[in-house]
Amino acid sequence: MNSMDEIFMAGPQVTEADIKIVVDALQNGWYGKEAYRYVELFESEFAKYHNRKFALMTPNCTSAIHLYLTAIGVSANDEVIVPDVTWVASAAPIVYLGAHPVFADVSKESWCLTVDSMDARKTPKTRAVISVDLYGNMPDYDSIEEYCRTNNLLLLEDAAEALGSKYKNRRAGSFGDASVFSFHRTKTITTGEGGILLLDDKDVYNRAKFLRDHGRSPGTYYNTEVAYKYMPSNLAASLGYAQFLRIDELVNKKRSIWNEYSELLKSFDFVSLNPEPTGIYNSVWSTVLVTNFDSGLTRDIIMKEFESRGIPSRPFFYPLTKLPAFTNYITQKDSNQIVALNLSEHGVCLPSALNLQSNQIQKVVETFSEFAYKA
Repeated sequence: MNSMDEIFMAGPQVTEADIKIVVDALQNGWYGKEAYRYVELFESEFAKYHNRKFALMTPNCTSAIHLYLTAIGVSANDEVIVPDVTWVASAAPIVYLGAHPVFADVSKESWCLTVDSMDARKTPKTRAVISVDLYGNMPDYDSIEEYCRTNNLLLLEDAAEALGSKYKNRRAGSFGDASVFSFHRTKTITTGEGGILLLDDKDVYNRAKFLRDHGRSPGTYYNTEVAYKYMPSNLAASLGYAQFLRIDELVNKKRSIWNEYSELLKSFDFVSLNPEPTGIYNSVWSTVLVTNFDSGLTRDIIMKEFESRGIPSRPFFYPLTKLPAFTNYITQKDSNQIVALNLSEHGVCLPSALNLQSNQIQKVVETFSEFAYKA
C-alpha cells in the first residue's frame, strides 16, 4: 500500500473554499471589529441552525462542558449523572468542580442513557444529567427531557459526536437546557481543536460569557472574579464557519461511509453497526462495528488482527468505571453496568476519515473477512 492509498482512522475534509475564508481571517482578522468577526459569525449561525438563542465558542468541547457546569453552580455537594460508556471528557469537568460523577448504564439499542438507567442512579444530591449522543446515536429525548423536568434536573446534551443527527426531525444540539459540540481534528466539522456551548437561558449565557474571559467586566481590564481563559481564536472560528457552510456535504459523506460499510458487512450476521431506529437520523461521526455479545470475536481480537494487516482501528470507549482515573468515584452499583461493558468489549471503531474512498472501505471489509469467520 503506497502513501496515496494509506487508510486513515479519522480526519477532516478541507477545500479551497475553506482555505479562502481562513486566508481572509489570516490577512484581515486582527484589528478592531474584525478581531472576533468570525467567532461571532460562527456562534450566531451555529446557534440559529440548532434553534438555540445563544452560543459561546470555546477552545475545546471539554471546556464548554466545564463552562456550563460552572455557570449553573455545580459544586462539591452535587452529583451529576453521566453514561458509563463515553469519552472521558464528558465526565472530567464534573471532577474539576469537586462534584461527584455518577455512572449510569446505557441501552443496547441506542448506546445512550435511558430514563430507567438514570432513575436507578438518581439520589437527592443529583443536580444534573449529561446525556451523550454516542457516535452520532441519539436516545429517547422525549422521555429524558420529561424525566429531567419532573425531577428538577438540569440536562446537558453532549452532542460532540452527533453534528447533523436528528431525533424526530429535531437536530442534535437542541435538547435539554444546553448542549455542546466538539470541533476536534477528528470531528465532522473541525477548527483544529475547538468546541461550542449552546443554550437558551440568558442569565446562564451571560454568566458563562463572563467566566469565559477571566471574569472581567465586558470591555474592561477590571476582574471581579478569578475565572477561566476559554476564549476562542478568530482564525480557528474562520475554519469552523467555512466548514459549517458545507455541513450537509460533510454529514452526507459520513453517512455514505456508514452505508458502504453496512452494505459490505450485511452478510456477517454476528455484526451490527451504529443503529438508526425509527425517528432517528444518524450522522454517524464514526462507523462502529459491534459483534454479538456472545460471540468469541472481541474488540481486542479484531484490533490485533487489523493491526497485523496494516488497518487502523480504535476501541469502543471504555466504561468510565473501568478507568483508573475514576477509581475514587466508583460504588457497588457500578458493577451492574453490563451493557456498557459488553459494548466496550465487543466494539471497534472502523476507519471513518472524510478522505476515505470506496476502495479503501472495501479493503477494510475484505481484511475483516480474512479472520472474522476463523474466530
